[in-house]
Amino acid sequence: MIKAIIIDDDSNLRQGLHCLLKQIEPEIEVLAQAEEVNQGVQILNEHKPDVVFLDIQLTDGTGFDILEQYQNKFGKPSFQVVFITAYEQFALKAFRFSALDYLLKPVDVDDLQVVIEKIKQNKNNATDYRSIEVLLEHLSKKNDFSKRIAIPTSEGVHLFEIKNIVRLESSSNYTTFYLQNNETLLASKTMKEYEDLLTQYGFERIHQSHLINIKYLKAFLRKESYVIMSDGKQLPVAVRKKDRLNEIINKL
Repeated sequence: MIKAIIIDDDSNLRQGLHCLLKQIEPEIEVLAQAEEVNQGVQILNEHKPDVVFLDIQLTDGTGFDILEQYQNKFGKPSFQVVFITAYEQFALKAFRFSALDYLLKPVDVDDLQVVIEKIKQNKNNATDYRSIEVLLEHLSKKNDFSKRIAIPTSEGVHLFEIKNIVRLESSSNYTTFYLQNNETLLASKTMKEYEDLLTQYGFERIHQSHLINIKYLKAFLRKESYVIMSDGKQLPVAVRKKDRLNEIINKL
């Protein structure tokens, strides 16, 4: 059995989520529910769950307050966290940067099933608290180039600063990150998802297979249709991307 706790200040949501879990996945047993910060910290310590469904905004604080107080009192959390949020598009992008699981209010059955599968796959792995720090960085609404991104790989979640990404290259459903220190990282997501996240930080899709950080662009040879990056790599530029790239360079 997977031991679960639900923390949300909406009693209807708590009961509804409890019923959905019983119907969809009998292997998940809800041991307790809470609606306040102190109560939430108490039942987390009392029941030692495998997963907690945690509302971000509570009447007397936030879900982040619960995690912080728990860690201060009892040490590093050993459970998975699935956030429950009513936040709009901006916050959802922040979740994607952090690679954390979340459910949007009102809870959709299909979304819940996807989250349940992830919970089962990561049954013995606690949520990395560093990913929660990344979430908080992006929820702060500061368009700061030193923000980090969490990248899920077959080995786990890796975190690094956006400003250190030189370029990305796609391969089927995977994406290779090339970093400033010549390190590479193979991510288990498509480049389209990362393009949506990184465009606001000065990244540009120049080809079906290449997304570059303009900061590390050394040269654009328009006639030859390729760019040269700071790592010396020559990358092709799609015909339909030439004008857009020229426009960006002229504004630098």
